[in-house]
Amino acid sequence: MSPLSPFVPTLRKPESTRVLAASLCIGRTSYGRHMGVCRPGKTIPAKLAWFLQEMPAFLIPLFLMLTSDKPFSMGKNLLLGTFCIHYFHRTFIYSLLTRGTPFPLCVMMAGGFTCSLNGFLQGHYLLHCAHFDDEWSLDFLLGLLLFYVGMVVNIHSDYILRNLRKPGEAIYMIPTGGLFKYVSGANYLGEIVEWFGYALATWSLPALAFAVFSLCFIGPRAYYHHRFYQEKFKDYPKLRKALIPFIF
Repeated sequence: MSPLSPFVPTLRKPESTRVLAASLCIGRTSYGRHMGVCRPGKTIPAKLAWFLQEMPAFLIPLFLMLTSDKPFSMGKNLLLGTFCIHYFHRTFIYSLLTRGTPFPLCVMMAGGFTCSLNGFLQGHYLLHCAHFDDEWSLDFLLGLLLFYVGMVVNIHSDYILRNLRKPGEAIYMIPTGGLFKYVSGANYLGEIVEWFGYALATWSLPALAFAVFSLCFIGPRAYYHHRFYQEKFKDYPKLRKALIPFIF
């Protein structure tokens, strides 16, 4: 296809997407405020943990893109570049700014494995399995719009959370502003919207599998955050929901 031509993806089913589906039984991961749920073993600093576990999801697709012998495709590279933008931020910006508590090593290793697998699946599928037709797709445009709206919500919500307390403070406060007006897990809502938008834009099974995985992993975490706030703060906003405004 021409580098400037519009496109719409056609699905082809890779067997490897079934690997992600097997990872959907997720409980309350023991890090951050939920460290007390189980007794973690060795821990490492949060900044280093986030950097190491997120980095494979950025480097692996980038490596696949740079070493691919397939003809250049504007569509495939744009979509894979979009995926890399998220993980560039998570690896080189979010990880350096976070003020989180130390991570259990086992949690970081599990996260690193998931990021490595996901990065490979998204990159391999788009570069070697996906086929794009030369016509505009409403799904593609809407999906990218949802992705970037979700990314803005995610980054803005992380900014609000990061600035709730001064460096070194160990107290919890009620987040306000942005979508925190409506939900306790505004940062998680943004990320979930991102990945469902990406799945819509790529129209691929690996992307859909990861979107569902994200919902099953961080959706319950938003609920636990919400319950934590309700138990800790008697004046917590009564109308605020856990993840979906006005609903849940």
